[in-house]
Formats: sequence, C-alpha cells, structure tokens
Amino acid sequence: MLRINQVKVKAGHTERELRKKAADMLRIPAGEIRSLTIVRQSIDARKKPEIFYSYTLDVEVPGEEKLLRRLKGRLQIARADMVKYRFPEPGTRKPEHPPVIVGMGPAGLFCGYYLALYGYRPVLLERGKCVEERQKDVERFWETGILDPASNVQFGEGGAGTFSDGKLNTLVKDKDGRNREVLETFVKFGAKESICYEAKPHIGTDVLRGIVRNMRREILALGGQVRFESQMTEVHIQEGHVTGVVINGEEFLPCGQLVLAIGHSARDTFQMLYEKQVPMEAKDFAVGLRVEHPQAMIDESQYGRAGTGDAASGEGETETGDAAPGEDAAESVGLGAAAYKVAARASSGRGVYSFCMCPGGYVVNASSEPGMTAVNGMSYSGRDGRNANSAIIVSVSRSDFGSAHPLAGVEFQRSLERRAYELGGGKIPVQRYGAFRKAVETGKKESAGTEGEAERNGIADVKTAGGHKDSMPDSPLQPQCKGMFCWADVSRILPEECNEAFVEGMESFGRQIRGFDRDDAILLGVESRTSSPVRIGRDETLQSEIRGLYPCGEGAGYAGGITSAAMDGLRAAEAIAVEFSPDIQA
Repeated sequence: MLRINQVKVKAGHTERELRKKAADMLRIPAGEIRSLTIVRQSIDARKKPEIFYSYTLDVEVPGEEKLLRRLKGRLQIARADMVKYRFPEPGTRKPEHPPVIVGMGPAGLFCGYYLALYGYRPVLLERGKCVEERQKDVERFWETGILDPASNVQFGEGGAGTFSDGKLNTLVKDKDGRNREVLETFVKFGAKESICYEAKPHIGTDVLRGIVRNMRREILALGGQVRFESQMTEVHIQEGHVTGVVINGEEFLPCGQLVLAIGHSARDTFQMLYEKQVPMEAKDFAVGLRVEHPQAMIDESQYGRAGTGDAASGEGETETGDAAPGEDAAESVGLGAAAYKVAARASSGRGVYSFCMCPGGYVVNASSEPGMTAVNGMSYSGRDGRNANSAIIVSVSRSDFGSAHPLAGVEFQRSLERRAYELGGGKIPVQRYGAFRKAVETGKKESAGTEGEAERNGIADVKTAGGHKDSMPDSPLQPQCKGMFCWADVSRILPEECNEAFVEGMESFGRQIRGFDRDDAILLGVESRTSSPVRIGRDETLQSEIRGLYPCGEGAGYAGGITSAAMDGLRAAEAIAVEFSPDIQA
C-alpha cells in the first residue's frame, strides 16, 4: 500500500477524477489502481473563489516496491503506515463486582461499550433519562421555559454533546490509534463513513441521538447494565479504596472500580467528591458570549462565493480558516456551509478566540440549574440554518475566581449564569454588537424595565420583558435560537475586563473576516460551560489517590470535546482491563 499526500482536485470533482489525479502523480494508468482509500480530506481556499480539495490517499497498485524506487525523491509518495488500535490483553485479578461507570456522555458511553465488548459486564449509571425521553424534556424546556434539572441539554444519555454540532475533531495526539477507533465506532453505530477522513468531521445533533441509542442497545446486548434516573449521590471509601456508591440517596451498589465520567456540569457531584476528600483543584477555562452572523457572509469570506452541494458534509480545514469539505468522494463533491476559526490576544494578555463554531446552526438554552442561564451552539447534520454562530470566549484563570478553593471556578460560572438569568427573566438575553460595544466603551449600562415582550424564536414587538429594544429591528439578521429570548443589556453579564477583551477580539476578527464586527451581529449570553472548572487528580494508571476511582473525560478535566472524551473513556476501559480479568470472583 502506498500513501500519496497533497492530491489536489477542484471542488465538485468525482471519484473518477480523484482516481485519475492519483494515477497521474504515480505516473501509471488509472486502471492499475486496485484500491483507493481516503485517509484525509481538507480544503485549500487560498485561490478563492477557485476551491480545491486536498487529499491524503492510500492506494494499492502492482509492483509497489519497483514504483517507489522509480519515484524516489517525490516527497508526496511513501509507504502507507496505518496505526491499528488494539485493546489490551486482560489482567489476571478477578474483581468482586462489575465496574461501575457514572455518566453516559462520550467518555462513559465509550468506556462502557468497550468494557462490555470484552466481557466485563459494566453497570452504567446516568442521572438523566434515555435520549428519547430526554429529547422531549429538552424541547419542552425550549418551548415553555420549564426546566427539569435532571433531564436537559447538560444531563441525560449522550451528555452535553448530544445537543451540539456533534464535532468530532480533536487535537489529541493519536500514536495508539484511539482516534481512528472512536470514529470507526461512530460509523458502526450510524455515522457516515466520511467522518473517518474529513479534516474536521461532524455528525449533527439529529444523527448523534440515534448513534447514542444504538450504542446503549449494544451494551445491553453484550451483558452490560444501563440505569437511567440513577444519580450517584455518595461514594463509599474504605482505607483509601472505593467500595461502592449510593444511588439516589438510598440504594447501595458495591464496586471496586468506579469510572467518573460525570461531565463538566455535575456541580453537585463535584461538591460531594470534595467533601469526600477526593483530590481536586480549580482549573483555568474561558467564558464569553455566542455570536451570530449570516451564514452567507461566512461562506463568502471563506470560499469567495456561496457554499454549494450538501451542507450535511463535515467541516474541513482551509488555509484561511476552517470550512466545510464535502460529501463522500464517490459522488460529486460540493461545498457545504463554511466554518471559521479566529483567535487574538487582548492588550490585557487575555486570549480571545472562537469556540464550538456551528455553521448553519442554532444558539440553544443549555441551562441545567434553576435561576441560571447558559447557552451553547447546536447544528443539525444538514447545517442549513440561515445563521452561523460561535462562542467568542475570553480566557479566565484562578486569579479571577476570587478564591483558592477547588470549586471556586464553579461559583464563578454560577455568578455569570445568575446575571444572565436575571437579565432575561429566564429567557436568553440578546443584544446587537454595536450597542454592546458602545456600552463597554462608555461604561454606560442600560437599566431594566418591564414593558413589551419578544416572541420566542422571532420578534413581533421589538420591546421585551427587559424593557430594551432591538436597536436594528429592520436588520435581516435576527436571532436563530432554541428557547425563548429577549433583548437586554448583555454587557452586564461578564466582568468589565472580559468585556473589554471581548471587544478587542471582535475588532481584530473584523480584520480577519470582513463584517465580523458589524453592528448588527447578535450576541447571546452566557457561554460559561466551555470546559470543566475542576481537575480531579489521577496518576499514570488513571486512578485517583483513592484507589479504584478513575476520573475520566471532560468533567474530570482530561478532555475537551466529543472525540477526546470518547478517547479518554477508551483509555479508562483499557486501564481497568490491564489489571483485571472480565471474570467476577465466585
């Protein structure tokens, strides 16, 4: 098998054209290529509006050694070297009880699936509901504002990523093949095959829900247990080792191996673990606001023209930012809704950058605690919404939290979410960027009033419950939300120094993407759940000082997205398997 890098073909190409290009680079007839596999697909938009796909391909041809010698010195061609993932051989110690996994986000789900696959019969505990029931609760919350603290955008089967864009890109190094293994597992349970080679693959919330359901069914078929509405309310520890957990404050479940895949929003669980003296510390993260622009504006900036073809394809890399690649190369490959990635450093030294960019997506009310409002971004697989949105976030550190307490970051998040809730009266507070910038630059904050109201997902009366008006009611750019919203003075949510850094960042991004700092851009708050505010300590065996306790995934501070969390869950499964046999003591 030979690997060919930097195979460039025009967007809109067919598989035949891709095969011919590969053959030309090998200087052989196209008919001699026995097989062709796409390893990576990205976009080269340096000559926009002429757009190219850039591929890395693995091809099988006759006489490969002779061909390599003939093409010696051509750096684009080499012998293929694909790392194949291998689950470890099982250990010899027989556990007294099956392993218990707390949380069914990507980390818990993948840990549970691989333990079940290799005969460990794990027990998965999830405080929320199955994805089918959870979806109903989330949609009810968006329609009525009535929150279920145990079943919402943050809690329930699939974790917070289930109601997101479903991005599967990661910066985690992958010398052991876990990244590829995770992607292939997603394909096995319903994702399109192209996620295995797209530079920045995505699934979409609608497809991801089905994958989550299919993985759960397979865990059950393999002998695992899945228990919904089963919150771990206490950990039992004896002589420095986990001995079991309490479920819903009443049922004791014995276990010697406990995987904590609790997610970054399990604040009550963090508190319980702190009281149990599980070692943890506050960690830096970032906070900010969601920003909406017309998707057509982003397409024009990234492509030099409108996106074409099926927007359901993933997002790929460009030389000028991020953009969406295309469909499977077996058909004509077009461009989908474009993405971007921007970053700057404010004069204060704070980093300002885009996070969780959602082409053609929605801003969603992602709250999980009463009296608090948090937002996130979400896209369907088609990415066909009229707006693009991204969190524009500002770095914050432990010095901003006002305390050295391990849970000080949690309280910092809560303080921002309370302000957002108060501003919107439970709705998502929304403001135009021009008004926000003026408020930050002048230091003048608007006062709240009581008259008027904006309709959910649209504006019938530009006055709102907060008493503020849409300063540009005739702008074609209007909020694209899941959940009720109202116009308010969003500049009152973040600390002053974060607001100032945010404005500096927006102005910088306006020089990178024309129109990014337009006055009618829409800001929505608050984006406070970018990553865990806590890191739970673990050693090289992935265990805490409390033996048998495996902090895992994003909530424990070891991942930042669906794929990296899934990979960490896989590592936790490996750590248990290396030491223990799947056979339980008789």
